[in-house]
Amino acid sequence: MTALEVHALSHSFGGLTALADVSLAVAPGERLAIIGPNGAGKTTLFNIVTGIFRPSAGRVRLFGRDVTRLPTHHRAQLGLARTFQISTLFPRLTVLESVLLAVQGLDPARFVLYRRRAAYGRLLERAESLLAEWGLADRAHQVTRQLSYGEQRQVELILALAGAPKVLLLDEPTAGLSPAETASVAEMIRRFSRDTTILLIEHDMDVALDLVDRVTVLFQGRVLAEGSKDEVRRDPKVAAIYFGTDDA
Repeated sequence: MTALEVHALSHSFGGLTALADVSLAVAPGERLAIIGPNGAGKTTLFNIVTGIFRPSAGRVRLFGRDVTRLPTHHRAQLGLARTFQISTLFPRLTVLESVLLAVQGLDPARFVLYRRRAAYGRLLERAESLLAEWGLADRAHQVTRQLSYGEQRQVELILALAGAPKVLLLDEPTAGLSPAETASVAEMIRRFSRDTTILLIEHDMDVALDLVDRVTVLFQGRVLAEGSKDEVRRDPKVAAIYFGTDDA
């Protein structure tokens, strides 16, 4: 059984075709990069997989279950999580408070509104454990907006991991980072458990190809090429269109 499968996905915005007959499958524990130039349809694909957009045609299956018409929160309950190109954090909360909210998000305790979050010891322990595991324990009581941008990206990844997702979509996790920050975030992703299947959109090709097992290349809303990292590197169509060479 595949962890995630999309079959013949198409999506249009008015007269603009963003995706056209896109199919791909990812095995449990696999890491797949989705690459391509701006406007190739990468984020649109993620938005359909997570339920933000409904496709014009095609199907999305999560561990064999058709989730094409399920709302986003139901997909999250089935083990799907994602990050975004632009950080979506709680700027006025502390780092610990932010992670605690994420831990609570898929827990039955989220429906209890008459007790303080800190009253749930096991949730607090889980949040503190995540921060310790990923080296941000010393930032626990710092307001999130006071962190460096690289640290905010790391916090966002921790929030995505808080619900122990089965499938995690990472949308350009190193965008806007310095080389040192990029290295820190890449190392963090490299350490993710293979219990989590990863789809990665990444503009930095060296980072992308270092972190994944296979690559799918999108161009103008269609699958241009797919295969191992070496196969994609050698593909003349990819070299011509994505890497800007004259080979064709």
